[in-house]
Amino acid sequence: MPNTYLNADLHCHSVVSDGTLTPEQLARRAAERGVQLWALTDHDEVGGQHRAAQAAHACGLDYLTGTEISVSFAGYTVHIVGLGFDADDAQLSQGLYETRNGRGPRAKEMARQLELAGIAGSYEGALRHAGNPELISRTHFARYLVESGICNDTYEVFRRFLTEGHPGYVPHVWASLRDAVHWITDAGGMAVIAHPARYGLTANEEYALFSEFKQHGGQGVEVVTGSHHPHEYAIYADMAQEFGLAASRGSDFHSPEESHTDLGDLPPLPARLTPVWELLQERIQRA
Repeated sequence: MPNTYLNADLHCHSVVSDGTLTPEQLARRAAERGVQLWALTDHDEVGGQHRAAQAAHACGLDYLTGTEISVSFAGYTVHIVGLGFDADDAQLSQGLYETRNGRGPRAKEMARQLELAGIAGSYEGALRHAGNPELISRTHFARYLVESGICNDTYEVFRRFLTEGHPGYVPHVWASLRDAVHWITDAGGMAVIAHPARYGLTANEEYALFSEFKQHGGQGVEVVTGSHHPHEYAIYADMAQEFGLAASRGSDFHSPEESHTDLGDLPPLPARLTPVWELLQERIQRA
């Protein structure tokens, strides 16, 4: 079988950021569902990497280190996945720490706005769902609103709250695109644009994102991901070829109860693309 058809899942989240399973539970789930190459990509955090690698090897999985960095670009928040880096790199760890540092004040302002909308106790409620208080996020607030019976599910939460124009939305200035890409590449890894269809960019804004990303040394883009609709696979396959980027594949799995796409469930990458793992062979930690 060509490498394109490797069942690689290179985007998911644990309790170290905003997932509901531990790194060990995710490794077991990935192995049970036929994943052959796995990466844990917690938001702005590498604290689960050694646990994930050990658990992957115990399950017979090959492993790539991973993270998903929040970036401010042209007034939008976009995400850059890092793969195959040194998880102990000091510059990367410091950059991620500084990126996380703004989440606490942001969360308190989100709670204040929700209280003005008649929803009390949301900060404390969100904290109960945050495995890592430094990484308290909108997802943790969403789980509290479901737990409280205010919304039926997290999808309803994001329709009514926490997004631009609705109560609880608080913008945040994240890392710069340049810094995120350099933290990853300077640590020996590959930078990948995560789920580009999610951002709602205009054609010109998207072209600018891809151009600047490539200029800073970015090498990949997620083409097949749980955050994309099937027709978008072809769109971003074309973008990958236009910009000379390798293609990545990942479910963006967070929780058995919340995620549309489970680990290992995605279709293969289009055969015309170069998979990111072909360029990361020396960085894969073999089982």
